[in-house]
Amino acid sequence: MTDLNLWYTRCPTPTPLGLAVKLGYLQSALAAKSVGVQSLQSSPDEKVRASHFDHSQPWSFRQGGNIPPIHARASGRDTRLIGINWIDEFQAVITLPSSGVRDVAELFGKRLGLPRQPPGIIDFQRATALKGLLSTLQVAGIRRDQVQFVDVATRTPTLGATTPGYPPQLVRRLPYANELTQLIKGEIDAFFVKGAEGLSLAHQFDAVILNQTGNHPDPAIRINNGTPRLLTVDGTLARERPDLVQSLLDSVAEAAEWASRHPDETQRFVAQEIGVSEEAVQGAFGPDLHRKFATHLDAPGLQAINSFKNFLLTEGFIDADFSVEAWVYE
Repeated sequence: MTDLNLWYTRCPTPTPLGLAVKLGYLQSALAAKSVGVQSLQSSPDEKVRASHFDHSQPWSFRQGGNIPPIHARASGRDTRLIGINWIDEFQAVITLPSSGVRDVAELFGKRLGLPRQPPGIIDFQRATALKGLLSTLQVAGIRRDQVQFVDVATRTPTLGATTPGYPPQLVRRLPYANELTQLIKGEIDAFFVKGAEGLSLAHQFDAVILNQTGNHPDPAIRINNGTPRLLTVDGTLARERPDLVQSLLDSVAEAAEWASRHPDETQRFVAQEIGVSEEAVQGAFGPDLHRKFATHLDAPGLQAINSFKNFLLTEGFIDADFSVEAWVYE
């Protein structure tokens, strides 16, 4: 019998929270306090599932891409930042051999695809792509006004929704289908991809990788939606049950320790989370992925979040500024 039920969600990426759930550490820690836990994705209520993006569900916590929680905080949502996990990933601008573009310097004057989601939702895909493209142009010494950005309409992301005509087990579509279609049609010349999905897509279609920024030595170039990933909780949970926040932190720390001792199993888990091959996981995140599951609240991580928050504000993806320092849970 449980006295309270919490909600959790994580992105289909390498996250300590996802691993803590997979190993049962989180459930055991909360059960010891007579607290249950349920995935947002498992709810039949679309509004509850939408909390993955807007952090609206009370008594919930989240780990994943940082654009949705930053957007939620900027919109006045009562949340707290309790941890930062930094796992660098493959980030690149790609094109097809038929484009004739072979080097990043040749992007001058080219058409770069920018995904655009329907109005009314957090357009994290567009923000992610724009940051990746601008970082690539910066490295190449090309100004943003020396290329043409072309909107590419994309699907509204949904959680837990199935596709008519397909097996119900398929509840997630891999990204970049619309961008690739536009590239094949010759309506754009290149677009940005990231992570194991992006690497898999590039390899599948023998795409030309013009430039990689995911391993750039400057963190300001690497910073993006998935770099780093944030662990956040809603304000009610943070204020009324700090003991549960500590249990959550203890669980993800335990998962990180387990990962450091189980490289092969960790790689396999991440491949299952994303829905790609283990080879793609190793190629996208490197052979030391299992050593990178630690969650911290350190100065470099907070500086990175503040920098990316400023980018989102400058580019109009969030409407209001806020203090990252004041966001941190104490």
